[in-house]
Amino acid sequence: MLQVKPLRRSLPFLRPYTGRILFALACLTTAALAALAMPVSIRLVVDYGFSGANGQSIDIYFIALLLLSVIYAISSSLRYYTVMWIGERVVADIRSAVYRHVIRMDPTFFEVTKSGEVLSRLTTDTTLVQSVVGAGVSIALRSSFILAGGLVMLFITSARLGMLLFGLLPIVVIPVLIYGRKVRKLSRETQDRVADSSGIAGEVLNSIQVVQAFTLETLQNRRFSDAVERSFVAARRRLSVGALLSGLIVLCAFSAIVVVLWTGARYVIDGSISAGTLVQFLFYATLVAGSTTAIGEVWSDVQRAAGAMERVMGILDSRPAITSSADSLPFPAAGSNHVVMDDISFSYPSRPGQLALDGFSLDITPGETLALVGPSGAGKSTVFQLLLRFYDPRSGAIRFDGIDIRDADLRGLRKRIGIVPQQTVLFAGSVMENIRFGRPDATDDEVVDAAKAAYADGFISQLPEGYRTFLGEKGARLSGGQQQRIAIARAVLKDPPLLLLDEATSSLDAESENLLQQALQKLMANRTVIVIAHRLATVKKVDRIIVMERGRLVDSGDHDSLIAGGGIYARLAELQFD
Repeated sequence: MLQVKPLRRSLPFLRPYTGRILFALACLTTAALAALAMPVSIRLVVDYGFSGANGQSIDIYFIALLLLSVIYAISSSLRYYTVMWIGERVVADIRSAVYRHVIRMDPTFFEVTKSGEVLSRLTTDTTLVQSVVGAGVSIALRSSFILAGGLVMLFITSARLGMLLFGLLPIVVIPVLIYGRKVRKLSRETQDRVADSSGIAGEVLNSIQVVQAFTLETLQNRRFSDAVERSFVAARRRLSVGALLSGLIVLCAFSAIVVVLWTGARYVIDGSISAGTLVQFLFYATLVAGSTTAIGEVWSDVQRAAGAMERVMGILDSRPAITSSADSLPFPAAGSNHVVMDDISFSYPSRPGQLALDGFSLDITPGETLALVGPSGAGKSTVFQLLLRFYDPRSGAIRFDGIDIRDADLRGLRKRIGIVPQQTVLFAGSVMENIRFGRPDATDDEVVDAAKAAYADGFISQLPEGYRTFLGEKGARLSGGQQQRIAIARAVLKDPPLLLLDEATSSLDAESENLLQQALQKLMANRTVIVIAHRLATVKKVDRIIVMERGRLVDSGDHDSLIAGGGIYARLAELQFD
């Protein structure tokens, strides 16, 4: 059975370009008809052009042959350009669709899928698909048209020789049927190994300073080299089978032609056919053999592309566990920013037996500034994850202005929440672009105002090109504290009703932290703020402190009352302030 079914998944991407496809088919048909007409002109030249009685006719035959060559050249060029354009366009659309789908996947997807593997799908696999949808389809269609037309003309030229060649044709087809599936299987294995090496490279390059600090260059180089070697071994097996398939097709095809020509030569000798007819049959047989060989060679690429398309569609077939409901409810236009977490129990998909939150309830009043404190693993960051609805709780409900967030529009929910994460994330763009991610339609003046509010304008103005300075990958040109203030400016620009600060001052020195605290006092006005902090000195002035341990709320109050009451908070405070 021919395993090209995965390539059918590309049809929805081809549909928008039906007009160009029809034009390419028209050019293809014209070129094929021109190519099939050439041997007829050659037969007329051989049979009638070399006698003195037909001296003038030979000019007509050669003019006809030249015109056919011109038609073939123009049609082939137009067909090649159009088909290749379609291939490039379709693969660009597939890449965009995969990327658009991936960035909407929930965190569970990325717990089991390496970013390097996704990049391999976007690059290596789609390139394989492109080679078939573009050049491969062009060669396959051209060869198929010429093969079909050539077989018909073979029978018209000489039925006896045509029957003989047709009887030998299965010898060429059988190797394709036998080895095609094996080539596809080996191609998929090769792409899997390439994805493994891409995953290792991406992982190491994203943590290069840690690798170098621990002098792990040799170890990581060995890991990558081993992965590359495994991909080479898989590719070598695929190439061996592909080379055997190609060689068998060529051998069988030309062996069949030799047998047919030997028989045809005997027919010329006994006068059954003319020399011109045999030459015409020879040309058609050559076209058929060449087309069969081309189809056999491109078939290996088709099998590889089928495997690649299967992997790409595997991503598109995956569905995020977190989506907006079909009848999602809108948030009130003038919401009060009232957040309620009601008896929440939750465990991460990768750790289903361990509760990250256990019967956790919290009522956050509008405009309140609230701090979450507790030892590592208490569930503080999990609260943020659930508020942003990266996950849904196992039981219980989270309501924002009276609406269960599972019933709300997901984008609408996240637009109402701003976050400054513990690990600052900056992109390889300018300062202006990085801050503007908070609100892409913001003006330059609004971006500058946000930077000033985050006390970032001072150091930004001293950069070589100010707000237009390129920050490098992950903001490598800035210090940790500067990166954090850029992230805070981004949250300021978003101006959300609910602001989440996850260790927002952890990377700042004493002077910068003081400036930031002043900025935060202004930001907290007219919004609800939740702060995660291990450094208790940063939460002394909040309205309420929530103490967490093992996913439970164990205490709450202000700084002084919690100190006086003893317990976990008093113990943490004693360790830090002493």
